[in-house]
Amino acid sequence: MILKRLKVNTALGEPTNCYIVEDEESKETMVIDPGGEPEKIIDMLNTLGIDELKYIYLTHCHGDHFGAILELKKQKGGKVLIHRDDAEGLYNPSISMTYYIGMEDIELEADSRVDEGDTIHLGKLEFKVIHTPGHTKGGSCLYCKEQALLFSGDTLFKGTWGRTDLPTSSFPEIIASITNKLATLPDDTIVYPRTWKINKNKRRRTNILSLKTKVRLKYHFFLVPLGYHWGRFLKVH
Repeated sequence: MILKRLKVNTALGEPTNCYIVEDEESKETMVIDPGGEPEKIIDMLNTLGIDELKYIYLTHCHGDHFGAILELKKQKGGKVLIHRDDAEGLYNPSISMTYYIGMEDIELEADSRVDEGDTIHLGKLEFKVIHTPGHTKGGSCLYCKEQALLFSGDTLFKGTWGRTDLPTSSFPEIIASITNKLATLPDDTIVYPRTWKINKNKRRRTNILSLKTKVRLKYHFFLVPLGYHWGRFLKVH
């Protein structure tokens, strides 16, 4: 597997992660969360010799996750995939928040809607869809068992989780998603989040520490490095 992480600027004015995943044998390729700077993403695809994408995967429907998608799809193709509960948000600016972050409204429809447990294939690589509502009702992560990695979108960041004060978001749901679905993954799973920015809100830190009846923190919560291992982060009873 070839995995590239690009730091791209979005309409929010902050750099975030966009991922390119390629199966080396078949050359089938997927881009995850093309939030901005389409030329940077396309240049990397050209460097890799990728003429056509198989998929463009959106971990949820906020505009800062798909700011580059129209130009990317125009030049490289690819089916747009998103969890079905977030599909409406792609064309509803009150959910995608495009207006509030200074993006122009765009007409965007998913080519396919995915559900919990669906599998996405790139050659021999298999990714399982994990529905992780909380940041949005249709937020999702992609887990590859063979490569022991997880693309966590805005569900889980470095030391914290996504905002839950936005349309369709829910604090209890995001905590349940992390506790019941992500923290149960194998200890050697490497997590690739949408951003590496640390949220130092003490109230949030206290909230997750209060979950230790189900999840015990083994190391200091805010010292977890990018590409961290679950075994160094959470221990499940």
